[in-house]
Parts: sequence; C-alpha cells; structure tokens
Amino acid sequence: MTITDNTAEHRFEIRLDGSLAGFADYHDRGTHRRVFTHTEIDPAYEGHGLGSRLVRFVLDDARSRGLDVIPVCPFVRSWLESNPDYVDLVPADERGQFGLDAAATSN
Repeated sequence: MTITDNTAEHRFEIRLDGSLAGFADYHDRGTHRRVFTHTEIDPAYEGHGLGSRLVRFVLDDARSRGLDVIPVCPFVRSWLESNPDYVDLVPADERGQFGLDAAATSN
C-alpha cells in the first residue's frame, strides 16, 4: 500500500499493488488551510480499512505542515468524530459547524 499526494489533481491517492484504490480530494486556501472535500474508495477495495488509513495519513500530513483542516467531506468529518485526538486540526471557532465540539471535549 502506498499513499501519495498528487498535487496536480489536488488529491491524495492510495494504491494497492500499483492500482488506484481510492483518493481524498482537497483544496488549499491560503498557506495555512486545507479543505477536504471528498473521499472515495473503489468498491472493489471497500471494507479493508483503506479509507481510515488514507484519512489518518492526510491528517498527519496536514499536522506536519502546520495546516488547519476544514472537513467538508462527510467521511473525514465522521473519522474526526471517532478520533478526537485529531479534532484540534479544525479551528476551534469552526468545529461547531461540523458537529465536532463534543469530539473536541472528549479528548
């Protein structure tokens, strides 16, 4: 399994044995904000935890770059709800609009 940032397409791609298994689309706003808009795993690869691995990777990448994360994508938002140790990536004043206030306080 490999995950790479395809900057030309504005998406992270997850591949298994060289085949594209899924991706997470993003758009950068300014130099400190990354908006995740859509995550998709090919149906042939669903149920193997690849979506979670992909989201963890992209959020770790955002953290390492010092980026704020805006989880417009429902899958990213849901993953954050289940992994409150990553909610701090979402600006505190924007967590409420994504339903992440409770996740932030449970950390």
